[in-house]
Amino acid sequence: MTRLHTTQRDDVERAWLVATTLGNQPRAVVEESLRELRALADTAQAQVAGETLCRLRTIQPAMYIGRGKAEEIAAEAKEACANLIIFDDDLSPAQGRALEDVFGVRVVDRTQLILDIFAQRALTLEGRLQIELAQLHYALPRLRGLWTHLERQQGGIGLTGPGEKQLELDRRRIEQRITRLRDQLQAVRNRRAELRRGRRRHGWALVTLVGYTNAGKSTLMNRLTDANVLADDQLFATLDPTTRQLQLPNNQLCLLTDTVGFIRKLPHHLVESFMATLEEVNEADLLLHVIDAAQPRVDEQIAAVETVLRELGAHQKPLLAVFNKTDLERAHNQALRLAEHFQHSVAVSAVTGEGLATLGQMIADLLRDRVTHLHLRIPAAEGRLLAALHANGKVLSQKISGKHLRIEALVSAAFAGTLDPKWIES
Repeated sequence: MTRLHTTQRDDVERAWLVATTLGNQPRAVVEESLRELRALADTAQAQVAGETLCRLRTIQPAMYIGRGKAEEIAAEAKEACANLIIFDDDLSPAQGRALEDVFGVRVVDRTQLILDIFAQRALTLEGRLQIELAQLHYALPRLRGLWTHLERQQGGIGLTGPGEKQLELDRRRIEQRITRLRDQLQAVRNRRAELRRGRRRHGWALVTLVGYTNAGKSTLMNRLTDANVLADDQLFATLDPTTRQLQLPNNQLCLLTDTVGFIRKLPHHLVESFMATLEEVNEADLLLHVIDAAQPRVDEQIAAVETVLRELGAHQKPLLAVFNKTDLERAHNQALRLAEHFQHSVAVSAVTGEGLATLGQMIADLLRDRVTHLHLRIPAAEGRLLAALHANGKVLSQKISGKHLRIEALVSAAFAGTLDPKWIES
């Protein structure tokens, strides 16, 4: 199946997309795969010139698809003035070189495309270090092919970041650079660990947003915390983690972190390279799995997120499923169906605010074991302590009893530990 896209712009690369399906996969699954590949290409700022769906009985070791099909695609891509071929699958170095010989233009596989998007979106030093490490891991087994094309590479998709500089490095220098990057990222991990220890000492509960890319995590983060996280309708709009303070209905304060979105077939070494960032998932007291309930292939997206959580060792963390985009009609029925598969779930719209009050209460309920219920008897003159109780928890009642105040309050366990025991009645 081939589709031609006729609109042309001169300022971007023109890409021909190639998706494959093995056996008798449902057509809807294949169409969703192509849709996502189009979105990835658009995010990488390429113009889609056309696309081909190849139905394969088996994967061909030499060039992934058969030579005849490759030659057919080459002719169609040339007619459409495509100067880039993007595969929805990962290609071996040998397959990539063989395909480039047939196509006569550069070939980029799914991993290389995702790496390029990450390189475009990395804004912090930590993000740039992590993406460079992932790119070098990807480049290392492909050095021979990269050297072959050194003279005619002029940058573009798949070459952002280290780019041409990578091509000049021999294997030993790349391995040395990988070692240095790992050392630098270990220092980042150590700093993050120290920050988390500081938060623990102050009694902060750590809540982390996870989910498929473009599920609405950043919009939800902005709604809950008045943050200013980029929330574009694009894949991987958020790459660098953002943490903000969130006050819950019981006045408990927690820290909410937005993380990079997951995606189907997320490259393993990308997960490894971004471990400094993804540790926020492992260290969380509660995960909020944000799900685009209006997405037709939502079950596959949920499965992709759960796969990454298992890979991180975070699949048994306390989790609240947040069915987002209920302002869209399709999302309501899907949310009802999906709720049966999660122990804790809530339906919300990060755009309209529907369900956010319920979400806040559910977060508070799931973090209840971090809250202490106290009955206090304090001197009436201890105004600062009363103010601290209001700031660090929720005062349920207070009564004057002679020169003392009798107070019932919910406070964080850490704050309760700072109180003078003589004031605590129960």
